[in-house]
Amino acid sequence: MNRKNILAIASIALLATACDYQKNNNIKQADLREGDQYVYGVHPDSAAAQTKNKYTAKPENEIRANKIREKLFNDSTNAQGN
Repeated sequence: MNRKNILAIASIALLATACDYQKNNNIKQADLREGDQYVYGVHPDSAAAQTKNKYTAKPENEIRANKIREKLFNDSTNAQGN
């Protein structure tokens, strides 16, 4: 093996050992809602209770959303190039 291959393998190994999931991506502070089932659910891997809220559909919101989509993504405006 030549030096370039050894250097490449060593750099890949160094990068692989430097990876540690969520090692530096956290905040060291007290969690005021720790254990709150409404926020975190019954288990850390479960969905929170607040995400289970269901709302009644309002047809006027769907009509308004479609008008906005038509205005934003109209084919005639996309053909202009911006």
